[in-house]
Amino acid sequence: MSTSDLIGFKFEHKHGKDRVRVTRVWRKKDGTHFMVEWSVNITLFSDCLPAYTNDDNSSIVATDTMKNMVYVKAQQCSEQLSAENFAIILAQHFTSFYREVNAATINIVEKPWERVTVDGQLHSHGFKFGAEKHTTEVTLTKFGALQLSSGVLGLSILKTTQAGFEGFIRDKYTVLPETQERILATEVTASWRYAYNSVSSIPQNPLYFTERYLNVKEVLNNTFFGPPKEGVYSPSVQSTLFHMANAVINRFPDILSIKLQMPNLHFLPVNISNEHCDIVKFNDDVYQPTDEPHGSIEATLSRFISKM
Repeated sequence: MSTSDLIGFKFEHKHGKDRVRVTRVWRKKDGTHFMVEWSVNITLFSDCLPAYTNDDNSSIVATDTMKNMVYVKAQQCSEQLSAENFAIILAQHFTSFYREVNAATINIVEKPWERVTVDGQLHSHGFKFGAEKHTTEVTLTKFGALQLSSGVLGLSILKTTQAGFEGFIRDKYTVLPETQERILATEVTASWRYAYNSVSSIPQNPLYFTERYLNVKEVLNNTFFGPPKEGVYSPSVQSTLFHMANAVINRFPDILSIKLQMPNLHFLPVNISNEHCDIVKFNDDVYQPTDEPHGSIEATLSRFISKM
């Protein structure tokens, strides 16, 4: 936040434009189309104190201008690129073009459009809406200091066995039974911070961060589920979360830290009976899915050099 000193006060301020939606289509010579849909949030930290205190707007970058710049820069990107690279391009523009702007934060959520398969082949220009969303946040100062993070939003994963919960604190208020057999389900929100601290230090491949996003998501999935046949046992969401975070940190040296939020979405065993008989007798087969209330588990794993 930009900070200004007033008599007797410290005043912090920022302004920007949220939810600027843009779709970019790239058409290759072979007839294959590529497309992205991004929702862009822009925040500028600038020297525009007179707009607040003196009714002087001469130092404000209009939020409508910010919106238009999203479309301009999207049109100028003639080659396919990642959301991370597009965020950096926007941040570079605002911090270099406007003298008043000291820093910019660009946040992008990418909608999960996926290419469809028809008759066993990928369609050249057909897409369907997927599930989880790719996110990124870039902060760039006028002097070139970069903070770059990526993430995944709404990664819904579930396994029907190889999970339990035992040995937790019990008191007179505890009614939850211990179990070695339960459904484990969660909707992962993850964000990871990269080690790159300047634009010149990032990889030159314009799709590097798209590929890294897919790689991180694969590691999260594989660690949660385990091998295809036997799986891997989860003694708690906490344990599984740690192993997922640890796998990402160990696999990717350019990731400094990762934060995981993993709510425990409950599937409750169903038993129905009356004085005559058991109408439904639970046998690891019938459950009532519920997401309210749910357990809330989150943690951040960082290398010692990370300040996330």
